[in-house]
Amino acid sequence: MRRTLRLFFRTAMVLVVVFTFCFLLVEGYSYYQLGIEDRFYHDQHQLLKPSGLIGHGLGIVGSLLIVAGVSIYMIRKRVRRFARLGVLKYWLEFHIFLCSLGPILVLFHTAFKFGGIVSISFWCMVAVVVSGIIGRYIYLQIPHTIEGREMSLTELEKTKAEFKQLLQERYQLNPLLIDEILQAVRSRPDRTKGNSIGRFAKKFLFEYKLLRQIGTLLNANHFARDTRKELLRLIRYEISLNRKIDRLLTMQNLFRYWHVAHLPFALVMLLIMLVHIGVALAFGYRWIF
Repeated sequence: MRRTLRLFFRTAMVLVVVFTFCFLLVEGYSYYQLGIEDRFYHDQHQLLKPSGLIGHGLGIVGSLLIVAGVSIYMIRKRVRRFARLGVLKYWLEFHIFLCSLGPILVLFHTAFKFGGIVSISFWCMVAVVVSGIIGRYIYLQIPHTIEGREMSLTELEKTKAEFKQLLQERYQLNPLLIDEILQAVRSRPDRTKGNSIGRFAKKFLFEYKLLRQIGTLLNANHFARDTRKELLRLIRYEISLNRKIDRLLTMQNLFRYWHVAHLPFALVMLLIMLVHIGVALAFGYRWIF
C-alpha cells in the first residue's frame, strides 16, 4: 500500500510539472513567439509581460517555490531537531518537485526575454536545475537506508548476508539452489573491452540473461508464481546493490564534487533574485498588493 501511495505521489508531481509547462506554453504561445517590439500590440501583453498581472504573479509564485524547496530540505537535513520529521528521501523528492516547478514559472515570468544581471540569475537557475538532475542520478547510485541515510560498507555487507538468510528462512530454499543463485547474482560481466555505450549494452544484456537463468532455476524447482515474482524482485534488488557497491567509492567522490558545483550556482541565483526583487519593489512593482 505504501509503495502504491509513493508511486501515486511521484506520478502526480511529475504530471503537475509537465501539465503546468504545457498549459502555460499553449496559452501564451502566440505572445511568446513575437519579438519585443510586436508584443506591445498583442491583446495579452498587459497580462503576460514580466510586470503584467499573470507574468508578475508567475515570477512571485515561482520564486517562493524555489525558496521553499531549498529551505525545507536544508532545514530537514541539517537541523537535528527535525531529523525524525518524515523520511529524508521523501523530502528530497518534494524538494526536486518544488525546484522543478518554480523555475518553470520563473521562465514564463521572463516571457523568454532576459538580459543584464537578471540573465546571470536565470542561467544560474538553469545550471542548478541541470546539476540537480545529475546529482539525483548520482544520489540514486549510492545505496541508502529507508530513511535516506547513506549506507556504510559494513551495512552493505550485512544486507548481503541478510539476503542469504532470507532465502533460507522465509523461502525455504535448499542450500544448493541458494549457492547457485548467489553465484549467479555475484558474477560480473567482462568490462575490459568496448566503449561506454558498448559496456552499458553488454551489462544490460548480461543482467537480462542472468535473470532469465535464475528464473529457469526457480521454474525447475516448481515454485508458485507469486513466490517466483517475489524472489525475482529480491534478486533484482541484490543485483542492483552489487552494482552500486562496485562503484560506491567513485559515486561518493562524484557526489562531493557535485556539491561544490551545485551550491555556488544556487547561492548566486538566490542573491541576484533578491536584488531583482528589491529593485522591482523600489520602482513600485507590487503586483496586486
